[in-house]
Amino acid sequence: MELSDVRNELDKTAKKLVDFRGSLDLENKEARIQELDEVMSEPGFWDNQDTAQKVISESNALKDVVEEYKELTDAQENLEMTLELLREEFDEEMQEDLGGELKEFKKQLEAFELQMLLSDEFDQNNAVLELHSGAGGTESQDWASMLLRMYTRWAEQHGFKVETIDYQAGDEAGVKSVTLSIKGHNAYGYLKAEKGVHRLVRISPFDSSGRRHTSFSSIEVMPEFDGDIDIEIRTEDLKIDTYRSSGAGGQHVNVTDSAVRITHLPTGAVVTCQTERSQIKNRERAMNLLKSRLYQIKVEEEEARLLEIRGDQKEIGWGSQIRSYVFHPYSMVKDHRTDAETGNVGAVMDGEIDLFINAYLRSRIS
Repeated sequence: MELSDVRNELDKTAKKLVDFRGSLDLENKEARIQELDEVMSEPGFWDNQDTAQKVISESNALKDVVEEYKELTDAQENLEMTLELLREEFDEEMQEDLGGELKEFKKQLEAFELQMLLSDEFDQNNAVLELHSGAGGTESQDWASMLLRMYTRWAEQHGFKVETIDYQAGDEAGVKSVTLSIKGHNAYGYLKAEKGVHRLVRISPFDSSGRRHTSFSSIEVMPEFDGDIDIEIRTEDLKIDTYRSSGAGGQHVNVTDSAVRITHLPTGAVVTCQTERSQIKNRERAMNLLKSRLYQIKVEEEEARLLEIRGDQKEIGWGSQIRSYVFHPYSMVKDHRTDAETGNVGAVMDGEIDLFINAYLRSRIS
């Protein structure tokens, strides 16, 4: 890369950093970090474990943003210094290194910019991800298990903790449905991009004739609430059932008689929880899941109202898939909302879905 090109690129990144600083409100963030540090140093801080964890999570999230911004500004300064040295005394090897460092710096800047796009009310929350197999029996249930592995791998790669709340095994293979709690800063902000129908085209391993099959699975994503949202739920609107869990025991959930299913009669929303041995704890967890579901219903109703106002029409059903995964007759994964695509199907199924998540987040502000 020529030095003049480096100069132009550094001018652009410097402007981005200035813009970031204005939108980040760093002074207020640093003041809030100090407040939280003082709270954490108080003698009775750990008396309420839930409150303490929320304070720690908020503090860590703020510190991550402030520290990452400072690291980016330091990197910008180092690149500026290297450029000045090259102008004073040219060195071909140093110039090549500078080009590589600038490329890496721009990637870091882009990743930071994506984090800043997560500004909706509950983007920072943990996520509840529900995966349901479509019609088609074993084929779609196997596809659902492949998606379960994909999202689990993605979460692990990003340092998120995955907990199985509900697991319904397939009749012969795979899963009928599964509910996961994915814990980590901005988990919901990222995963909300995955809500919708996912379509698979492949040569079926369950078809002795080697024919091509199309399978569908749907993904629901909601922010996880732990008593931090005020949603009115009337007791008379609930139907509560208890049953024996049907999961895979130690591998996924505890097989006991404590599983809880709650139906919200006015909306028809159904949530289940079987992750705890205690029926009381499962009921409490299920109520929090119901809050998440009712919040999501409210969001979807508002989105539908806005679409109606704008005159947009979008079919909701198996035909309105957000993404296709084609294994045969060629290899490609394509997101139909953003046109983002890749031919590396194996990497996608191993959890490398940031290409699609990032494209979706950017499309919402373009």
